[in-house]
Amino acid sequence: MRNRSLLIATTLAVTGALSLTACGSRASSNNSNAGATTTVTIGVDAPLTGSLSALGLGIKNSVDLAIKTANSTKEVPGVTFKIEATDDKKSPQQGQQNATALVADSNVVGVVGPLNSGVAVSMQKIFDDANLVEVSPANTNPTLTQGPNWQTGTKVRPFKSYFRTATTDAIQGPFAAQYAFTTLGKKKVFLVDNKLTYGVGLVSTFKDEFTKLGGTVVGQDHVTSGANDFSSTVTAIKNSGADFVYFGGEYPDSGPLTKQLKAAGDKIPLIGGDGMYDPTYIKLAQGAAEGDYATSVGAPVETLDSAKKFISDYASGGYTDPYAAYGGYSYDSAWAIIEAVKSVAAANNGKLPANPRQAIEAAMSKVSFNGVTGTVSFDQYGDATNKQLTVYGVKGGVWATVKTGTFSG
Repeated sequence: MRNRSLLIATTLAVTGALSLTACGSRASSNNSNAGATTTVTIGVDAPLTGSLSALGLGIKNSVDLAIKTANSTKEVPGVTFKIEATDDKKSPQQGQQNATALVADSNVVGVVGPLNSGVAVSMQKIFDDANLVEVSPANTNPTLTQGPNWQTGTKVRPFKSYFRTATTDAIQGPFAAQYAFTTLGKKKVFLVDNKLTYGVGLVSTFKDEFTKLGGTVVGQDHVTSGANDFSSTVTAIKNSGADFVYFGGEYPDSGPLTKQLKAAGDKIPLIGGDGMYDPTYIKLAQGAAEGDYATSVGAPVETLDSAKKFISDYASGGYTDPYAAYGGYSYDSAWAIIEAVKSVAAANNGKLPANPRQAIEAAMSKVSFNGVTGTVSFDQYGDATNKQLTVYGVKGGVWATVKTGTFSG
């Protein structure tokens, strides 16, 4: 999916033993007797304001932390990283404008984001034409990496510059379907999506697996994202005899929907994907979310030994917003770009080429490291090799981990 500006990282002066060339005409260089320092930029695109800012700010802050860590440890000798965060407001049009601006800045060597798959669609070609690497911590729609005919077995990678650290809805939807049908014993579903790329795609993959298992779709509806009144959908759900609702979209819509459904007397659970997994969902539901479920990418970072330092550093970093659902993946996305930059410099006698974007793009496919979320690497489509997912349930007014695993199809 989906993107978590409070802090803008200031440029740190890193003195290295190697003399590095500038990355493009506007790259800054700090000359001293010890050598020159090249400053390059990692861009971020996420919804930093509006209804999804809880996720977007977590993305931005986690990238900021990765950059500060790399500068502090001199991860790439002679290179200083800085952040340029852009707010897409969950709008494809704004995302397109942001992508154009980031491409125009010759200092930018990679971009983390966006949150929303629909926004990514508007950005991919712009980045690809400029050989500017884009690594999303949250996009889950399979078409972004495998093309529009992936479900028929014809997988073609549309853009070689696009990568992601999150797993896809080709796995997330079926994973949720198996949990609902087999573990919860739910046999009749009412499907709802928000008409957007992420929501429609997620519902489609869920539906395919659920019916394959023997479940029945008793109704389907589409809501307008940002609407306040879901009464017609609620009525259709109640009349359908469904024993649960599967929702494709984000918490600003699913929270009010479950609230209105329960207020109408239908106490069936609502289940959704990673776009729902945020405390804001529970807040918007106003007491009606108990017993609802959401899946999200990966294992909970709080349970991972590999994430302990990230969690500690984030807590002491002065960030006023939580890292939220995609914090660990955002840190790892930024670090993947840093690793690619390091590889390019090492292969060029310790110097970045004057225009390193194409070399960084090529290096990204070979990146592999132990990150916050586990082993970070990419397959031939640019998809994450980490295929873990987790089911969370609302218990006692908070999200609780229910099950972590992988889809077995």
